[in-house]
Formats: sequence, C-alpha cells, structure tokens
Amino acid sequence: MKSNPASDHVYFNDGFKCSTISIHTNLNEQNGSSNNSVGSSTGSKEFILTEDGKKVKPSRSTVECTRGWLQDCSRRTFNRKTLHKRLPILGWLPRYSSQDAVGDLVAGITVGLTVIPQALAYAGIAGLPVAYGLYASFLGCFVYIFLGSCKDVPMGPSAIVALLTFQAAQGSWQKSVLLCLLSGIVELLMGLFGLGFLIDFVSGPVSSGFTSAVSLIILTSQIQSVLGITAKGNTFVEIWTQVFHNIEHTRPGDTVLGLTCIVVLLLMRSLSSCRIGPEDDSLRSRFQRVVNKVLWIVGTARNAILVVVCCLMGYLLHTEEHGAPFRVVGDIPPGLPSVQLPPTSLSANETSSGAAESFVEMVHSMGSGLIVIPLISLMENIAICKAFANGKSVDASQELIAIGTANIFNSFVQGFPGTGALSRGAVNNASGVRTPLSNIYSGGLVMIALLFLTPYFYFIPRPTLAAIIIAAVVFMIEVKVVKPMWRSKKSDLVPGVGTFVACLVLPLEWGILIGVGLNVIFILYHAARPKLSTELLTTQSGTDYMMITPDRCLIFPSVDYVRNLVNKQSMRQNVPVVIDASHVYGADFTTATVIDSLISDFNQRGQLLFFYNLKPSICAIFEQVSAAQFVVYYQEQQLDELLKERNYTQKRSETA
Repeated sequence: MKSNPASDHVYFNDGFKCSTISIHTNLNEQNGSSNNSVGSSTGSKEFILTEDGKKVKPSRSTVECTRGWLQDCSRRTFNRKTLHKRLPILGWLPRYSSQDAVGDLVAGITVGLTVIPQALAYAGIAGLPVAYGLYASFLGCFVYIFLGSCKDVPMGPSAIVALLTFQAAQGSWQKSVLLCLLSGIVELLMGLFGLGFLIDFVSGPVSSGFTSAVSLIILTSQIQSVLGITAKGNTFVEIWTQVFHNIEHTRPGDTVLGLTCIVVLLLMRSLSSCRIGPEDDSLRSRFQRVVNKVLWIVGTARNAILVVVCCLMGYLLHTEEHGAPFRVVGDIPPGLPSVQLPPTSLSANETSSGAAESFVEMVHSMGSGLIVIPLISLMENIAICKAFANGKSVDASQELIAIGTANIFNSFVQGFPGTGALSRGAVNNASGVRTPLSNIYSGGLVMIALLFLTPYFYFIPRPTLAAIIIAAVVFMIEVKVVKPMWRSKKSDLVPGVGTFVACLVLPLEWGILIGVGLNVIFILYHAARPKLSTELLTTQSGTDYMMITPDRCLIFPSVDYVRNLVNKQSMRQNVPVVIDASHVYGADFTTATVIDSLISDFNQRGQLLFFYNLKPSICAIFEQVSAAQFVVYYQEQQLDELLKERNYTQKRSETA
C-alpha cells in the first residue's frame, strides 16, 4: 500500500508495523524533510530509481568500480564463516580436550609405525631411492593439521599416486619433486575455484575398475623385487613381458624371503580381527582384553614388525665378502632433507638421454600427469572422507586446498606427490583418532626415523618392502563389487570393465579417460532415449483422448526420437493427443523447432495436439517458434473447452 505521497516511487508495507524486525528506511521525509532528490536515500547504490519508475545505474569511474569489487571480495573472503571453512582447525581446536589428545596420540603413533615402512616401499613404486618416501611423509602431515577437514586422513605417499608419479617422472627424483610442486599448485587452484565437483564425473564402476587395474599393475611391478630380477615397463603387459624374459635370472634368496614375508603379513593381518572371549566386550575378563589388544597391535603394526625382524636378519646374515643372501636397500642419507627450491632444469648428466632439459621440457615430459595426479589424489582422499564421515558432508574443494598446499610444502623438502591412503585411514580410524592433530605424531615419528634410524635401514631387504606392497594392494582389487553391480544394473559393468582393461593395456591416464568417456556415452544415450507412457483417457464430457507422458527433459538428442514415437502412437488412434509435460523441466531451441514440426504433422493429418502442464519458461521457448499454433492448458476441465472451441466431436473420430 502506498504511503507518504511526498516520497515518489517509495512504498511501505503496513505489515512491517506489527513485525519484530527493525527496518530503517533512512528517508528524509520521516525526519520532517521534504527533499525529494535521489540523494535522500542511503540504500543500495547499484541502481537509481528515476521519476518515471525506471532503474538506471549511476555513472562510476573504473577506479570506483574496481575499489567496490575489491571491497565486495574482501567482505566475502575475510569473514568468520569463510575463515572457519578454509581453516578447519579453528572449529575443533577451541574444543580440544584431554580425551582428544590421548586418542590422537595413540592413532598418530600407530599410523606412524605404518607409514614408515610404507613410505620406504612406495618410493620403490615411484622408481626413487627409499629416502624420498620418508621425505614425502612428514611436512605434509603438519600442513594438513591446519587445512584438512577430515580427522581420518593421514597425509603421505600412496601406492596409486606413486605409480602415477613413476609414469610421469620416469624415476627422476628432480622431475618427481617438480611434479610434486606443480600438482600441488594445480590442486590448490582447483580448490580455490571450487572444482572439487569434478570428482563427481568419475562414477563408482569407473573408480572400481581403475583402482583394481592399478592394484594389479602395482602388484606386478613388485614381482621383480620378489624374484630379484629387473623388469621395466609402464603397463601391465609390458612388465609381465619383461618378467618372463628375465625370469631365468631369478635369485632364490630374494624369492624365498619375499614369498615368506607375503604369507606372514597375510597371517598377521588376520590377527587384528581376532578376538577371544565372549562377543560382548563388557563380559570379557581383564586378561582377555589385554590379549585382544595385543593381537590388534601386532596385526596393525605388522609392517613395522616385519621390517625390524628382516632388518635384523639382514644385519646378521651380511658379510663383508659376499654381502647378504638377498638384495638390501643400501645407504640412506642421514638427517632431515635440506629445504630448497624444487629443480627447474636438468643438466646433461642428470638425464637418461644425455641432453640437458629446461623447465618447459621437464613439464612437457610429464604430460597429462599434471592433471591426472590431482584428480586421482582427490579421489583417494574423498574415499577416506566418505568411508568414515558417518553421514556428514565432505567438502571436496577444501580437501583439494589441503592436499595441494601439503604437496607444495613437500616439494621444498624433496618429496614426491602424496595424498591420503585408505589403508592408513582405516588404521587411523580404528585407533580412535579424534582430530587431524594425530598427523603431528605420525609426522614426528618419520622425522625421528630420518634423524636417528637411517643407518639401520641399510639392511632392510628389498623383497620385504615388495611383500609389504603386495600384501596391501591385493585387497584393493575390488572383485566384490561385480556381483551387486550385476544384480542391480548390468550395463554399469561396461564402463567398469572397459576402464579395467584399458588401464591394463594402455597408460593409466588413457584408461581412466576411456572409462569416463564410456560413462558419458551411457548418460547421453539415456538422455536421448526417454521413456514415454501412453494412456487412452476420457474427458468429463465423455470424449476419448490419448495422453502421452515423457519421463524427462526434452533436449536436442532426444527430441526427434520423441517426435517419431508420438507420431507413431497417435496414428494408431485417431483421437486428440495430449502431451503431459509435468516431467519436462528443460528444453532448447532444437526442441522448439522439432515441436513446431510435430504440430505441423498433426495439422496435416487433421488431428488435435495439446500440451498439458508445461512449465512457463519452456512455454516461452516454444512460443517463439510456433506461437500461432501452440496450445497449452493447466486444468483438466479446460480440455473439454478446447475441444468445443475446435468443433471436435466423438462421432468425427469414429468416422475417421
């Protein structure tokens, strides 16, 4: 209701008078002033309302526009909500308790005992000296404490990312470190621009096929260490070809130790799930609880225990004349790595080809690894977050920021790309982790190992590290998803199996690209072939008509298919046709042109066509092409009126 005539084009709502909300209009008229100028309002300056009721933008200089844009960005960025979102530590640190500290301490030490042998082993997958696995395992942990949003994620190397690093850097530590920096920058930018949703384009079947194929490739790459031979290759087929070619050079000591370690690890793994006594923990005796806890610790720390035992065995069996009966890790530089910029060029002595490489050439040689590694890193990280989220939402963009920043920092201490590993995440969760602060203890253990234990790592057998990898990745082969996928929707097996086979035969980036491509093809086919339900109904006045209902949007891949089906069904029954558009939420120009052709088809046959419950936005698109012939109604009783206006009778239908 208009009030206060002295103020043109200003309206007040009397309902505000009984509202508890305080609203300030800032009009001079309320203060007794009769000034009607535009400047009398201190409201929004984005538009000015002229006397004729039009909105016009005030003239502003480029400097003022830039200043206003920067101020708006700063208001949206530097506020409490955004700060807590981008620094999750501010959310849990004020509530940190002594119970949280105990849980994080136990979980951090347990994960630390797991990550040290894994880091030594995963460096071998990346084709690097074992020290680089430790370099990539401590600084990123500290960064994740501040930026990570999931308590269960332990930052560090992972088997899949290590394999992708090898394929991109070809075993060059300089390229691996530079790759860590560049992939971290890509991840950070993707997170800042909110591109975490890209992971949604990798479906479950494609992810399962990719993970299973990568697990087989990693397992295959470690066969050479178990047999004590050399087998180079990037794909599953290439590696096995080299294995069979060099199998005559198998070292018995390496083979026996490697196979024994695999069996021992699998047996120790089962200890973590063994329990003695009643099922109900409250009914167990103190002795039973202690035994169960010891069994769980032995099963969880199996990798560290095996490495210590085999390291002692290597030390005792080592002689100055013949060395050890199996291959050992060898010298590891003692102490923490030096903090330095990642290499940006290679000299002729540092390349396999003998030719120097510039920064551009190094980046070019990495190929698609700069994109694939960030996406796969996010996929691994999100898998941990979702597995232990307990229904809570996961911010993929924030996780990209966290792992991206962690990788950038890692590159300055000569680490290769890392992310959260699902196996360590499961250990972290089972150990009772409470917050991301557990990373400080696992990272601290790695630093202690670098400072004091590297001389003893010399005697660690390489077959033992290979056995650790094989015993871990064999459970990553997702065979169990095939049966439920077959029962629920058999067509989902096509992209899954396609990704699996492509990753085994082709480079990994091509394999996952083929899998995503197959998924897109299925999605497009699904969009291009909507389901149409057909019913013969009767109006309130007794007139028969046909109701055709599409179950989804009409867009350019599907509209010709729908047109043919509608024509086919309508020619069987010479009655008016109504297209129920209740489920049509989108359309495009191609749809409008084909709908115009469909209306022409009906006009040529002398058959009536109506549209029921069409959304106004879509109606506006259709009317631009066939405004004179396009008929829409929204209430069922209106159909009789439309038929009467067109002089339609049931007798005419029966005669035809």
